[in-house]
Amino acid sequence: MRLTPLPALRTAAAMTATLSALAKAIGQLADRAVLAVLLKSLGITVFVFVGLGAGLFVALRALFESYGLVGGGLAGAAGAALLAILAFWLLFRVVALAVLQFFAEDIVIAVERRHYPDRVDTARAIGLGEEARNALRSFARTVAVNLIALPPALALIVTGIGAALVFFAANAWLLGRELTDMAWLRHRTERAAGSPVPRHQRLTLGLAVGAMMIVPFVGLLAPVVGAAAGTHLAHRALGRQGEGGAS
Repeated sequence: MRLTPLPALRTAAAMTATLSALAKAIGQLADRAVLAVLLKSLGITVFVFVGLGAGLFVALRALFESYGLVGGGLAGAAGAALLAILAFWLLFRVVALAVLQFFAEDIVIAVERRHYPDRVDTARAIGLGEEARNALRSFARTVAVNLIALPPALALIVTGIGAALVFFAANAWLLGRELTDMAWLRHRTERAAGSPVPRHQRLTLGLAVGAMMIVPFVGLLAPVVGAAAGTHLAHRALGRQGEGGAS
């Protein structure tokens, strides 16, 4: 009888847990608190990119006019539009997550009140100093992971898509970590050595949300859905930890 390899079992379990968490997160999008965060984060994100487009238009028009190019206004508008679309495609994840950080607690609390009401009052307040340290650690982790991913990405650049896949996988792991930490850090104890959410689950969540961000329109919902799903995964892991189970 052939036994299923343990990594395959872990991957299958992680995918099942992630899909379940995503389904619950999508099911809560109509909640007033979640909908409010979605609208606010979307509005600010779009405002940032509109401002970027306006700035690009002014800069490109000035550049074209300085070289005496005819139709600088039209060329500037077209160039700004193309660059803004490209920037939106490349930087949406970064900007959307940065904006979401301001409202992340509202998402976590909304999920906790509906699905984990007994844990709402046990959450601890995160001070400004700790938030700053967490932000610095997150930034350092992002830089380190992308530097580690750089050599294999450069080696695969001739394949056309290999480099993009390497960076997508690396940043998916980072994304999964950020989305689960939003809830876990509110309930972390002094004895906690690290996130209780299994690495396989963090990776599958990051891959799923990263893939959602690529899809037009769906990508606008991805950060909020990801934050809610990350809250579910964090609380499930905390529950297993409290029961003495390995995570």
